[in-house]
Amino acid sequence: MTAKRLMVLGTGSDVGKSLLVAGLCRAWARRGLKVAPFKAQNMSNNAAVTADGGEIGRAQALQARAAGVPLTVHMNPVLLKPETDVDAQVVVQGRVLGRYSASAYQRLKPELRGAVCASLDTLSATHDLVLVEGAGSGAERYLRPQDISNMGLAEAADLPVVLVGDESRGGVTAAAIGHHRLWTASERARVAGVIVNKFRGDPGVFAPAAADIRAETGWPVLGLVRWSDAARALPEEDSLGFGRKRGAGSGLVVAVPELPRMANFDDLDPLAAESGVDLRWIRPGQPIPGDADVVLLLGSKATRAALEALRAEGWDIDIRAHLRRGGRVVGLCAGFQMLGHVVRDPDGIEGPPGASAGLGLLEIDTTLTGDKQLVEIDAQDAISGARVTGYEMHLGRTTGPGLDRPWFRLDGLCEGAVSPDGRTMGSYLHGLFGADAFRAHWLRAMGGMAAGTDHAARLDAALNAFADEIEGDLDLDRLLAAAR
Repeated sequence: MTAKRLMVLGTGSDVGKSLLVAGLCRAWARRGLKVAPFKAQNMSNNAAVTADGGEIGRAQALQARAAGVPLTVHMNPVLLKPETDVDAQVVVQGRVLGRYSASAYQRLKPELRGAVCASLDTLSATHDLVLVEGAGSGAERYLRPQDISNMGLAEAADLPVVLVGDESRGGVTAAAIGHHRLWTASERARVAGVIVNKFRGDPGVFAPAAADIRAETGWPVLGLVRWSDAARALPEEDSLGFGRKRGAGSGLVVAVPELPRMANFDDLDPLAAESGVDLRWIRPGQPIPGDADVVLLLGSKATRAALEALRAEGWDIDIRAHLRRGGRVVGLCAGFQMLGHVVRDPDGIEGPPGASAGLGLLEIDTTLTGDKQLVEIDAQDAISGARVTGYEMHLGRTTGPGLDRPWFRLDGLCEGAVSPDGRTMGSYLHGLFGADAFRAHWLRAMGGMAAGTDHAARLDAALNAFADEIEGDLDLDRLLAAAR
């Protein structure tokens, strides 16, 4: 099997490429094609564990779900997980390569072209169609010499291209024409056309703009993809979209402080969808509300920096006051580590070597180590009686007597910790709120109530609805004919 391939480039970051690819994956999979998503380089702290034991960006995991194919590291061979404004952990084909500054990574990129092309070829050998998503803008000249994810990859792998712009921001005409002028003649010739994403209003009003794009570039406008409520029900593709999704329910108040370098914040999407949950993201400068029932600390790519930020905001004081009022505190992954007495980083894995005092709410200590734990979980919990699904993805080794009071007993294995009074708990498990029975049990334990939502069915219904909209907005046969 040799796949057809089509690259989806964007006029900028957060124009909706990832969700558009997810919708196309579902639409073509429903037509009987074996489709694989591919993104050479993704920058995100939202990641998923793959069937072959590595990690990829959550956006590619959603796209693979839409396509109905197992996750593999080849769907996202280079994953950048930011730890500071200028440093990121670099993951290559699912495994941590190291920590690199932005300038050092630019020097490294040419060495990664082989891995990128090998992963693309691996997917192409086992699928009918590979949808290749670009990264950010496809026409940044200053990045072009080292490019491994946009036109540099298109030229190296001989890929046809469609260009996607975001009409909700305005400027689609200028963006398309600007890309045409910045690309070389051979790069322009790869472009099969332009897709206008997130369109609202009368399509007829856009006709003069489409004519301008065609006149200036020679590229046809292949369709206007309407603003989609179904797409808004899907997980955000990266941190640029973070903060838009708030809990719409009322009842149990779950407060989530926005800490630096938060990771896997889509862990909370199932809670946000619950009608009986009032999920509130607490921004810097805001106190943790006094009416909160639960304070939930998420994972972070920089645990010690997150602790420093938490204290700088005075949220540590708010959390202690919250506990005195009878509230509850939950920590996930790095949030779990923060609940202990100390987080040590002797080798400088996440920043300068040193140690930071934790909140002291659980009898545990954590030492960050270089080996990353990547484990999928699907087990019966002996404590709650519920099935628990998810995955571990973390650096560090946690010890201490607090582990003798685990949050979970999964097929005989203890995981996490709970304080003696039962009001503070933490776990390394990501995705656990996606397990419907466990989520219902946890909400009842916190004093709330579950609506009986089937999270997986809700996600698939949103993917199907979005694919239906794409089928109406785009000529998929024409798009497929452009692939080669």
